Amino acid sequence: MNVMVIGGGGREHAIAAKIAESPRLTKLYAAPGSDGMASLAQCVPLAVTDTEKILAFARENDIEMVFIGPEVPLLNGLADALRKENIMVLGPEKDAAELEGSKAFSKHIMKKYNIPTGDYEVFTDMDAALSYLKTAAYPLVVKADGLAAGKGVVIAEDQDVAVGAVKSMMADKIFGESGSRIVIEEFLEGEELSLLAFTDGKTVVPMLPSQDHKRIDDGDKGPNTGGMGAYAPAPVGSAEVVAEAMEKVMKPLVAAMAKEGKPYRGVLYAGLMVGENGIKVLEFNARFGDPETQAVLPLLKSDLITVAEAVNKGTLDEIEICWRDGYAVCVVMSAMGYPASPVKGDVITGLDKEQPDTFVFHAGTKKEDRQFVTNGGRVLGVTAFDQDLKTAIAKAYGRVETIDFEGCHYRKDIGQKAFRHLK
Repeated sequence: MNVMVIGGGGREHAIAAKIAESPRLTKLYAAPGSDGMASLAQCVPLAVTDTEKILAFARENDIEMVFIGPEVPLLNGLADALRKENIMVLGPEKDAAELEGSKAFSKHIMKKYNIPTGDYEVFTDMDAALSYLKTAAYPLVVKADGLAAGKGVVIAEDQDVAVGAVKSMMADKIFGESGSRIVIEEFLEGEELSLLAFTDGKTVVPMLPSQDHKRIDDGDKGPNTGGMGAYAPAPVGSAEVVAEAMEKVMKPLVAAMAKEGKPYRGVLYAGLMVGENGIKVLEFNARFGDPETQAVLPLLKSDLITVAEAVNKGTLDEIEICWRDGYAVCVVMSAMGYPASPVKGDVITGLDKEQPDTFVFHAGTKKEDRQFVTNGGRVLGVTAFDQDLKTAIAKAYGRVETIDFEGCHYRKDIGQKAFRHLK
């Protein structure tokens, strides 16, 4: 069948790479895709927000299935529009995607249906928020309610930091209208875990647990980013922890959304905190995580087209989803100035120095004069596979060291938290 991927980052490159393995694939398109994806898919210069042009292209090219990577087109209703054309989609409809589009909505659903999460308050008035901070317990977390490209979260150790975060979001509008409403919530202790799942609105099937590294620097220091690396499976996500997440979070949420009249079909992402007293939800995303996808999908043995078809047909309970043994590790290489103001246009060298069991996913690159240059904050996601985690980490960093560009930055500790749990 003809398939299209919406988006052009590292996550979409990883999705395209997995789709390209399918014997069921006739032709793969990417909108807009990227120069780095061009060997896998025919890239089409369509903006992810241009629903009408995407629909027209899908009709003209007999596209039967669309994978939506980023959150913005989901919240714009692209999945709704495609399904009306009887095109299969891996991605929830607009009402269901609100789980990611509004942190206040997400918290409301969790509170209403007793899904474990931290205590919180929602504010649309800055003075009320600032007044609340005077008596709040610290540390706490300040979040922009709407989309902020993974950067709208501030962990405030004290009142001064919290006040600065509230003012920057609500008064300075650093995230635009996404910060006109904010959520101030309890700081949760423990270790973070990313759990993605496929769901057809009834059945929920977990993917391998993974762990993201959100801060820019080693040791989880520095500002939050969209994610500096990931690995899977993450041993903090033990069989017991995943079972608890499925029974207390994933299945109840999908049932809750159906009850609310907003059935959820697609990929559901739960950011979880695993603490001494069990798990609590930090956030939900309505799509594949980035960079978790670059570590999780390389481990998928099953045909991704067949899985997506079952999601659309409501037959997820009739197929078996299988995974490779071993580990995948993704190290993100970012541009100078990321996350505040990344520099673009620096020449990237070493991409031709391929190594076994490694993959380079292009997140923010483009071709100029037959060479790749930086074109975004997160430039590359370098992923490696091995049966042994230490070896997978060594392979990933070995590949990273062959690649260079001006001001290149990457964390040196991706995957190290795993060894707290592995003997």
